[in-house]
Amino acid sequence: MSSNETEIDTAVPTDARDEKPQFVLPLVVRIERAEPPARTDALETAARAVLEILADERSTGDGAWARAMTDWQDARIRKVVRRARGAEWRRAEALPGITVKGESAEVRVFPPIPLDGWPKELAKLQVSGTDLEDPAVPGAADSGAPALWLNPHLDMSAGKTMAQAGHAAQLLWWELSDADRVSWREAGFPLSVRPATAEHWAALTASDLPVVRDAGFTEIAPGPTFVSEGSARFGAHVRLEQG
Repeated sequence: MSSNETEIDTAVPTDARDEKPQFVLPLVVRIERAEPPARTDALETAARAVLEILADERSTGDGAWARAMTDWQDARIRKVVRRARGAEWRRAEALPGITVKGESAEVRVFPPIPLDGWPKELAKLQVSGTDLEDPAVPGAADSGAPALWLNPHLDMSAGKTMAQAGHAAQLLWWELSDADRVSWREAGFPLSVRPATAEHWAALTASDLPVVRDAGFTEIAPGPTFVSEGSARFGAHVRLEQG
């Protein structure tokens, strides 16, 4: 498993999901050498990219991506983040998918593919090299938007953290009602990704909020990486104060 490949909740060593065909959701972040995106913006943009493909009409019903999306979610939920620039990025954009733009970040998400079924345009892209920095300390999380809280005790590459943030967004999406999903999408999927304080993290993990758990294959030991929290506007029932 590559360092930027992650899957949702692998606390159970084996289960029925392992008997099914395995798929992965590819994400590509644009990192131009002269103008790399800010780290937090990249994390938030990756999370929104996952939400965009979950909500896209092509992912449901008789949509072109519906079967792949269903098969992916029926098995282990894997995501891989790769990086591209220049001509690599232009080739990636030519493939079916959705490009999501943040303030400085661009992330393209593609419909799920078999683990060994990477298109050549994506297979050539590097997984490493997604170490990004914030030019300034990000402000406080937006109180009116859902928050994806990062475990403050971990040190992960930007690429791995992007995949984990995508997991956190997906777990929250699963918790929302159809009405909340529609409202969140119509608002542009506002969200914040922020590291929790040690005290806040202890409270979050002691609650019943959705928790992303990493299997510990790369970079970090097995354990929780993110906790997803709704807001008064979107997912009011998925909040720490109501735990």
